[in-house]
Amino acid sequence: MESQMLPGSGKFERIGLGSDRDAKEASYIAFSYLKANGNRISGSISTTAKDYVINYQDLQGIGMTGKLVLPTLIALCSIALNKPVLSSIAIMGEISISGTRIKVEELANALQVCLDSGAKKVLIPSTSFADSADLMSAFQLIPYASAEDAVFKALGVE
Repeated sequence: MESQMLPGSGKFERIGLGSDRDAKEASYIAFSYLKANGNRISGSISTTAKDYVINYQDLQGIGMTGKLVLPTLIALCSIALNKPVLSSIAIMGEISISGTRIKVEELANALQVCLDSGAKKVLIPSTSFADSADLMSAFQLIPYASAEDAVFKALGVE
C-alpha cells in the first residue's frame, strides 16, 4: 500500500482494487471505522478536513485479498499521524466494523508465508496466540487487543 493525505473534505480514494468487491468493502469498513473511532486513536486525526488516498498493489501477483480492514486502518492512521509503520512487520488478523478482533485462519500457513517473505515482526490478534507455537518462535510477536491497540503497536507508539 502507498498512501497519501491531502487537504480536503473527508474523501477516501482507493486505487488498485479493480472490481474486487471484498477488497473495496474492506477498505470502506476501515475508513468508516476511522471516522467513528479516530478520536480514540488520536485527537489530531481528521476525517473531515483531509482527503486520504491509498494505492493498493498486488506485489506477489496472486490476487488482491479481501482481508484489508486492519492494514488499511493502520495505513490511514500512519499518514494521519505522520508516523511510519514499523519496518519488516506483517499485519495479521482482521477487525469488524465494530472493532471486534477476528482470529487468523490457518495461522501456521500464514506465519510460513510471513517467514518466507522476510517479516521479522508479526502483529497478531491475541485470540490467535494458542496456535502454531513452533512457527511463532521465528518472529517478534506483537499481540493486539483492539483496533486502536493494533494501530499504536504498528506505528511504534508506546
